[in-house]
Amino acid sequence: MSARRFQPIDSRGRQTPQAAGDAVSGSEGPAASRIHNSSPLRRASLMQEPVLVLNATYEPINVTAVRRAMVLMLKGVAQAEELHSSEVHSSAKAHRVPSVIRLLAYRHIPQQSRALSRKNILLRDRNTCQFCGRVFPGSELTLDHVVPRSRGGRSSWENLVACCYNCNNSKGDRTPEEAGFKLARRPRPFTLHTSRQLMRLIGHRDERWRKYLFY
Repeated sequence: MSARRFQPIDSRGRQTPQAAGDAVSGSEGPAASRIHNSSPLRRASLMQEPVLVLNATYEPINVTAVRRAMVLMLKGVAQAEELHSSEVHSSAKAHRVPSVIRLLAYRHIPQQSRALSRKNILLRDRNTCQFCGRVFPGSELTLDHVVPRSRGGRSSWENLVACCYNCNNSKGDRTPEEAGFKLARRPRPFTLHTSRQLMRLIGHRDERWRKYLFY
């Protein structure tokens, strides 16, 4: 099955905006182009580091990348609460890289599943191939239909998993059982509860997050 980028869709197969819980993700606009660094490779890696997003009430609601976090700060939508020692440079000055940001206006987060999208499935599966169990960069993962589309499988939370290209090619147009594969975990919808579990998992690696997650 060839790699395919999934846009958010609703239960009727129509495209839909991102759920409110993912409201701080999306197009970066011109503000992003103002951030640059003298080392493109180092900058690319640094700008993809995770940043904890807090609501205006200091409630953790999302995880985003450094690039998106800095765009929100430049637009005046959020402010930094915790900072890394690293810096990136704009044309005017150096900017400390945020580890935790807080939205300046309160956002209502409904208790419902996030929109179905490639990004959210990779986040739910922690960038881990659900067949071989290896962790990959997002660019080296695709989405696999557990029950192939040719066999009636739907594009749903319960039938889509992160998969490396090798496993995807080996599985082909078969079920995991037919291919001799075993799923690492049963795929489920990405809820706010799932998101907070991931935040706590990442929080163990960054002590600056802990006071916002473990209370």
